[in-house]
Amino acid sequence: MTVAAPPPAAPPGLVARLHLSESPYGPSPLALAAAHEAVDATGTYPDPTRSAPARAVADLLGVAAEQVVVANGSDELVLLSALALGEASRPGVTTAGTFPGYRICLENVRRGCREVPLAGTRPGTAALADALGDAGIAYVCNPHNPTGGALTRAEFDRLVERSAATGTPLVVDEAYLDFAPPGTPGVLDYLDTGAPVVALRTFSKAHGLAGLRIGYAVGEAGAIARLRAVQGTMPFSVNRAAQAAAVASLADRGHLDRVRRANAAAREEFRAALAARGRRALPSVTNFLAVPVEDSATAELLLERDHGILVRDAGRFGLPAHLRISVGRPGELARLLDALDVVAPVRGGRGPAPSGT
Repeated sequence: MTVAAPPPAAPPGLVARLHLSESPYGPSPLALAAAHEAVDATGTYPDPTRSAPARAVADLLGVAAEQVVVANGSDELVLLSALALGEASRPGVTTAGTFPGYRICLENVRRGCREVPLAGTRPGTAALADALGDAGIAYVCNPHNPTGGALTRAEFDRLVERSAATGTPLVVDEAYLDFAPPGTPGVLDYLDTGAPVVALRTFSKAHGLAGLRIGYAVGEAGAIARLRAVQGTMPFSVNRAAQAAAVASLADRGHLDRVRRANAAAREEFRAALAARGRRALPSVTNFLAVPVEDSATAELLLERDHGILVRDAGRFGLPAHLRISVGRPGELARLLDALDVVAPVRGGRGPAPSGT
């Protein structure tokens, strides 16, 4: 079964969704069929243990079943980890300029959150590692949202070593890892170190199941057990269709591989198209590019209001003067490039240089 090319862009005047890193390739046809079949049993509750997707994840990754917990997207897992992991009397820590959900969850469960500064446009992993000793829990996004870059092996090593030495749980948001090239470091590489490390993953991005809301955590068994215990307060948070679709999507490895290849090619074509217009983009291994502009908040507003194009002002994440733009359909990206020249024209024939790179 092959992956079709992305559908053509919507006609001019209709909204182009380039703001949420949604896959233009959609889900596996097998996943769609499984979801439709599961809907027939809507009158009964879904499996509260999420056992089928948990087993499928464990089998695929080669880990024990007790090292996996399935939830309603990785958003639920951020909240569960803020509730369940680490020393609650100490504030959590994360890097500035990243997905705000970590800080929001920590503050709402009244743990508090300290943010260490970015190193230019990269996560400040040295400062984050140093902060682990006084933190109750730490969060880092790898690959990074909203810049798209990935941690080096040395950076990851340092974080895991400090997590092991301090006992502070290290939660790594790997929502975009499916797009990264082989050899990109991830939590799976460190499960035998004894460090309290946990990866959060999602079916919303490369698997194309954003509308069904399902994700999972994999990590040190003790940490996963605590997540499961707190999850008992909302046993039916993952619906029947989502569980069935996730199992089928994991089984269709060919679809995921083709999505990865198509995305990598489209991302570099988009980067080249930006460069041809004098614009730059930050290094990315994901399905989006962070593009520097002088006033990202105004550019986001004008692109939506005047051109029907949704993008994300990375200033919302604490990274001003950058737009995060999904690698969408070719026609949509062509519309975006033309519109961007109107709302944020390149000055002096060159795009603004990304800081810190």
